[in-house]
Amino acid sequence: ITSAMPWLHHSDDAYTVSAEACPVDAKPANLDFTLKDMNEKEVSLASYKGKVILLDFWATWCGPCKVEIPGFVEMQNTYGPKGFQVIGISIDDKADQLKPFAAEYKMNYPVLQGLGRDDVTDALGPILGLPTTLVIGRDGRICAAHAGMTSKETFENQIKELL
Repeated sequence: ITSAMPWLHHSDDAYTVSAEACPVDAKPANLDFTLKDMNEKEVSLASYKGKVILLDFWATWCGPCKVEIPGFVEMQNTYGPKGFQVIGISIDDKADQLKPFAAEYKMNYPVLQGLGRDDVTDALGPILGLPTTLVIGRDGRICAAHAGMTSKETFENQIKELL
């Protein structure tokens, strides 16, 4: 059970997490949902299967969410061509609130409306606070879940292992 406790792995060379890129017992992500983006266009989460996905549950009023977003924009630019996709699901905002926010933060990834979509948060959660961010492997399993603000470096390390 050392996959849940990577600190138990010791070696003389630099620490690597490749064996722990995705825990053996990682549960499948239920991506069988369609949500509207901020332009009211329907977006199917399942259409992103086969990519490494960073799925971020957030809100425009959330301070830590605002801190993370520029890093997500950078990662989308850097890793998008390699099969990576950031998806933001705002759980408290309507399209008219999301559009100016997304423009201000130069969000270059799908920004979806999750307001009132307890079916999505229940299926992918628990979402106990914001931000809550999932890292989903190409095989559709949830390889990591982060509650609260997480460093760009942490996300990048996980993403690079999965790409």
